[in-house]
Amino acid sequence: MELLTMSTLELTRLAAMERLARGEVTQVQVSLQLGLSVRQVKRLWRRFLGDGTSGLQSRRRGKPSNRRFDPGLLRLALDLVREHYLDFGPTFAAEKLLERHDLRIDHETLRRAMIAADLWKPSRRRRARIHPPRERRPCFGELVQIDGSHHPWFEQRGPKCTLYVDVDDATSSILALHFAEQETTEGYFALLRQHILEYGLPLSVYTDQYGVFRINKTSSPKQPTQFGRAMRQLDIELICANSPQAKGRVERINGTLQKRLVRELRLRNICTIAGANEYAPEFIADHNARFAKLPIADDDAHRPAPPLDQLDRILCRHYLRTVSKNLTVQIGDTHFQLLVPEQARRLQHTLVTLRYDRFGQLFIERNGDPLPYRIAKITPRTAVLSRKELANRRVPNPKKAHTPSSTHPWKLTYHEFARGGHH
Repeated sequence: MELLTMSTLELTRLAAMERLARGEVTQVQVSLQLGLSVRQVKRLWRRFLGDGTSGLQSRRRGKPSNRRFDPGLLRLALDLVREHYLDFGPTFAAEKLLERHDLRIDHETLRRAMIAADLWKPSRRRRARIHPPRERRPCFGELVQIDGSHHPWFEQRGPKCTLYVDVDDATSSILALHFAEQETTEGYFALLRQHILEYGLPLSVYTDQYGVFRINKTSSPKQPTQFGRAMRQLDIELICANSPQAKGRVERINGTLQKRLVRELRLRNICTIAGANEYAPEFIADHNARFAKLPIADDDAHRPAPPLDQLDRILCRHYLRTVSKNLTVQIGDTHFQLLVPEQARRLQHTLVTLRYDRFGQLFIERNGDPLPYRIAKITPRTAVLSRKELANRRVPNPKKAHTPSSTHPWKLTYHEFARGGHH
């Protein structure tokens, strides 16, 4: 007895043909039941009468699909992946095969082939805590999320550095990228300056609780940081998230960048911060074309940007200092002498602003007017040592130093002590 393998659809058609053979239904009723035309039902009926049950089996079973990918091209794709894209994911590798080698292959086809060739293993996702989703803001520019990611962006070709990321909440599009050595206030100023010059002033900025954005010491007065002061002057709402999951969009894009951008920099042999910043606009355009979403509303919530000179005056460090009786001000270990003897009486014991621009140049101003100055003196501060460093520098007191004798009970074994070796 021959064993037949049939699918659920074929078994359904077999039951309908058997009912038709018994005269329980008509061909029109069978066509309505199976969702086929009467002509197709007649074709199935002729095959059932001629070949029986086996006539309803698909004649393509066991044969290769007409839509299968050419095995030769698939082997070529795997060879290119081994040579150039060994640590790429299937989707990213398929994009690079089309972009750089003009080889079109579906990412799912490449995924199955890479798994079979042991070139890629699906990652097992750990069961994460469930966080309630936060709805996107409806308008472009209503809320932007910013973050810094310290990562080996150049792999072994260069040192670690920080990538500042600016993401729109409504569209998940990257609005600005900026590479720098460390995560600092100046880096975030440069990122926001790039955003404002391109799009205008956003309504809100969403950040974490890093010290650049807020003072986290409970004993300190609730004064704004340099970044917080700049946001107030630009009339931008600063929101500090209570958890990384709250600003999940920029966190997820950080993960995408650590996979895609690192490999793009490798393919272009970019190993410097200047080269990466020059390539960033090209990457942003390609990334947004692939992954950006449409906003719920068509309105752009950005406001017009202030004049460039005013923007540069705001996006920099400001320090308030009191002028001494002899017209000096101090910041850190440096004393500055104001060169305005004609204004001596008016400036004594008044507040002035010490402003460092984005190039590091110092300006001393009062009510927006610059004041000439010179460096009076530099008083180096005493280095603050940690407990470990203090312990290493501590000199032992010779009066307290004592070395026990060889017959001291602490240096004897139990049997020597029992034999009276301590006498």
